Amino acid sequence: MPAIHGLATLRRNLKRDLPASFVVFLVALPLCMGISIASGVPPERGLITGIVGGILVGLIAGAPLQVSGPAAGLAVIVFEFVRAHGLETLGPVLVLAGALQLVAGFLRIGGWFRAISPAVVHGMLAGIGVLIVLGQLHVLTDALPHPSGLDNLVAIPAAFFNFVSGEGNRAGAVAVGLITIAAMIGWERVRPARLKMLPGALIGVLAGTLAAVLAGLDVKRVEVPDAILSSLALPTPEAWGRLAEPAILVMALTIAAVASAESLLSAAAVDRMHDGPRTRYDRELGAQGVGNLVCGLIGGLPMTGVIVRSSANVQAGAVSRASTVLHGTWILAFLVALPWVLTLVPTAALAGILVVTGWRLVGPGHALHLRKRYGWLTAGIWLATLVTVVATDLLTGVLTGLGLSLLQSLPALARGRLRIEHAAAPETAGVPELRLSGGATFLQLPGLTEALERTPEGGEVRLATRDLSAIDHTCLEVIGDWASRRAASGTRIAVVGGSGAPHDRLAAVVAAPAH
Repeated sequence: MPAIHGLATLRRNLKRDLPASFVVFLVALPLCMGISIASGVPPERGLITGIVGGILVGLIAGAPLQVSGPAAGLAVIVFEFVRAHGLETLGPVLVLAGALQLVAGFLRIGGWFRAISPAVVHGMLAGIGVLIVLGQLHVLTDALPHPSGLDNLVAIPAAFFNFVSGEGNRAGAVAVGLITIAAMIGWERVRPARLKMLPGALIGVLAGTLAAVLAGLDVKRVEVPDAILSSLALPTPEAWGRLAEPAILVMALTIAAVASAESLLSAAAVDRMHDGPRTRYDRELGAQGVGNLVCGLIGGLPMTGVIVRSSANVQAGAVSRASTVLHGTWILAFLVALPWVLTLVPTAALAGILVVTGWRLVGPGHALHLRKRYGWLTAGIWLATLVTVVATDLLTGVLTGLGLSLLQSLPALARGRLRIEHAAAPETAGVPELRLSGGATFLQLPGLTEALERTPEGGEVRLATRDLSAIDHTCLEVIGDWASRRAASGTRIAVVGGSGAPHDRLAAVVAAPAH
């Protein structure tokens, strides 16, 4: 009987997971190639990561509806590393980064990544978005991007002059890129409901490719080997020998930290989109480690859980990990059966997709949200992180943001450590009550998260703030997300027993939780 029931459940799920997997495949295909180009590596590298992220990570992930693959957020890091140290060194770096993620998952520190300030995370992504846009503006003209964001910015006037003067066939490449951008954005705004499964990125690439083919434009196109999977290869002994170099070790640590943070924050966002199983953060962290380790061994790009593909998965109706696994299977089938189709795609079309993707990563709306909800100081952390990422590098930018977040939390830390108490039922007439006292900062976030998740669903839950002396925006964001999910399940959250700024800020967040 259990076997029959399980088979029936699988069939019922496949009715939704099968079409959802095809939608994710259509979203992932152009993004995998585009991110590869932005990373300065052949497009098949990103497609390999998409396959591993779909099939392998999809089978073992702690976030069943999250889709993993190459991420735009790591493209800038990889580009600079490959330029400085060579593509052959990337494999051992990914193996080490994946091993670090595996150890972190085993040590159960996945929840700590949720303690990173939203201002730092969004500032980091915004900085990466700026770098992607600055680099891909040059690819739009069939030119090569420069090593750094500032170099790309300074070179824009010269690129514009070359375009106006008609050097090469830059006008054709720019036309393809602009057609791609217009088609992508236009389709997303006007697409009929019956064709909602066709993503804007795919339509944009198809439009740009069709324009280049019909007009006979002499523009750069994607280059792929005849047997695309023949590029799979283990790292050489010489590449393994470079693991002892300080720059290589720093790169591995950077990829492990950034990929972990992006994956787990993406998983938290995906949890807010559906009512299915919640993310098991340590398992998800370990699964990402396995994926990066395997990608390092076979020649892929670094991977993370990706919010764009994950949200497409949820919106397309996926209900289990089968959708993620199937989308990786479709990428593999496409590479085996139709690799020649990729050679028709202009690189300017992929650059157009990434210009839009990069701008959306910048997301100025995040800064407005932070200012309105948490004040100018928090918005300033976002801006400082963004500017430092663009002006220096990603690691320096993130450390700057974390340092500013710590300074912002010092007054709260001076008020004493956060204490959390689950009130006994008789004291609250049978209503569960979570009593918060002391200063609530991101340093106590794992304990706060665990306490919130232990509260029952349905009925009423009280947050008692009588002795809460301070609370930072990271804790407010987590409580707001929790309140939003609990409200969706029919739970009433009441903030009681306090007064003053911490009580008022918490009450406002619970009354209007973040979406």
